[in-house]
Amino acid sequence: MIQNERDIRHEHVLEVARQMMTAARTAPKGKGIDIIEVAMVTGNEIKELSDKMIAMVEEHGMKFFLRDADNILSAECIVLIGTHEMAQGLNCGHCGYATCAGRPEGVPCAINSVDVGIAIGSACATASDLRVDTRVMFSAGLAAQRLNWLEGCKQVYAIPVSASSKNPFFDRKPKETA
Repeated sequence: MIQNERDIRHEHVLEVARQMMTAARTAPKGKGIDIIEVAMVTGNEIKELSDKMIAMVEEHGMKFFLRDADNILSAECIVLIGTHEMAQGLNCGHCGYATCAGRPEGVPCAINSVDVGIAIGSACATASDLRVDTRVMFSAGLAAQRLNWLEGCKQVYAIPVSASSKNPFFDRKPKETA
């Protein structure tokens, strides 16, 4: 049997994304408490995410969402990594408040933010080890959060994944509204 790389690339990228998801899950967590959620977006949902990003530009005016919305359409899949909100009770002050009890509603626990960052780093390192292209996107993550694809998560980041002759997620030109 002869298998051309072009014929099996998509399934390979999906397998790499699954390994990225495992890397995110097994990444160290503050106090050993796992409140991370991880999912993979494929197919028509990538277009749905792109459309949501475009719609959000009207709301907040961040035009780079247009560029990113177009850019994710080049992805074979997108890994989403988010965290639930849960104060870790350390009273560490890293959130800007002296105690966890003094932290206002809506201010994220810094430990939760660090946990999601470590999970993202672990996932991206796995992708790099397996030679697929990625880029961490807060824009696509925020759109996924608005779509509630990681139910209840307060901080969501997206990592589009591709395997092509040139990384489509770098050297990007700004996209203007039509």
